[in-house]
Amino acid sequence: MKILLISPTVDTEKRTNKGLMIPQLALYILEGLTPDRFDVEVIEEETKKVNLEQECALVAISCMTANAPRAYQLCDDFQKRGKTVILGGVHPTILPDEALLHANAVVIGEAEGVWETLLCDFENNTLKQKYHNSNPDLEKYVRKDFKKIASKRLFNIIPILTTRGCPYNCDFCCVTNLFGQKIRHISVENIVRDIRESQAKVFIFLDDNIIGNPAYAKALFKAIKPLKIKWVGQASISLLVGDDELIQLAAESGCQSLFLGIESVSVKQLLSMRKSIKEIQHLEHAFKKVKKMGILIHASIVFGFDDDTKEIFDETVQFLVRNKVSTVSFNVLTPYPGTKVYEKLKNEDRLITTDWKYYDHNTVVFKPKNMTPFELQLGKINARKKFYSKTSVLKRLLGNWYKPFVYLSMNLGHMKQVKVESRRIANLKANLLRQ
Repeated sequence: MKILLISPTVDTEKRTNKGLMIPQLALYILEGLTPDRFDVEVIEEETKKVNLEQECALVAISCMTANAPRAYQLCDDFQKRGKTVILGGVHPTILPDEALLHANAVVIGEAEGVWETLLCDFENNTLKQKYHNSNPDLEKYVRKDFKKIASKRLFNIIPILTTRGCPYNCDFCCVTNLFGQKIRHISVENIVRDIRESQAKVFIFLDDNIIGNPAYAKALFKAIKPLKIKWVGQASISLLVGDDELIQLAAESGCQSLFLGIESVSVKQLLSMRKSIKEIQHLEHAFKKVKKMGILIHASIVFGFDDDTKEIFDETVQFLVRNKVSTVSFNVLTPYPGTKVYEKLKNEDRLITTDWKYYDHNTVVFKPKNMTPFELQLGKINARKKFYSKTSVLKRLLGNWYKPFVYLSMNLGHMKQVKVESRRIANLKANLLRQ
């Protein structure tokens, strides 16, 4: 009996730069949880077309908000062909009843603890509409086909997930809706086993905060240090710089770059966030500590908060260049369903659209407080262009000389993507003016 596991693209006419694609893991965990009596094929639509006529018994699709419309289209197409379709992922977890308009069943939250039950129900013709286990057992080791994962990415980078849950519950984030506020861990022994079985040397930890539990993180870093790997991950900068031993162990274990959720360099906005660092001087000091350990910084910036004015774009770029930040993701505030920001903007009648394909971090879908939607869109794009200009890249190279090849490779990848994004301006202007 064959099962298709699908991760849809947002737009079938466009594909993400392969070097900037975040590695998938969820479907490969699902594949590992599937009993041997099933034949499983994993399809990432970013790299392979979906054949609707393919023979299979069951189709399971995992989606986020931006690719939910494409997921729903695939569900409808497969159901017309008589297939049973399961939906899971962030968006179906937040809006399960919406998802059920297109699928036979929805997995809410994590698949561990419900997937094998769902498959048994399917075989016995007793499939339920909703499956949910709020606290699945993470102790059982799940095998993954690392060769498949690596073949779809540049640099053979392998994704690893060590924790679930996030305690911060930020107004614009829906991670806690999916994994909860309590941090739960996969055993260090199983993480080491994943690394060894992959036979790879470059990894990305997909955790929302790899150091959310410092004691666990220290044990993990000590355990992987002898493996001589290189890795990148995401961390809370306030926890990292407040513990010298932690940052030292991260560097010694092979940490090359850290994704740091800065979000804003506006003093007003920093004060309103549920984060420890509230002052620009503390942020600059934190950057210096991370860079001193030879770790590149990838900062995440969000534009469009209610305190943001048109001055925020240049102010942010100047701050990032002055501090020689390695790379940056520039995002527009996206009011994902299930978040406090979504409810606030909806209640204030400030949402421009609820067509989920535009909820992608890059497209303005609401009316900002201190500028027009197009000014926010253009400001974000121009900030990215300025930060990834040749002048900026060379100026920041002096502060990233400890890893020049990695630094230049990452910046060149972003420079290519800037050109792609710039071509969207004319279309976006026309669309937004029609709103």
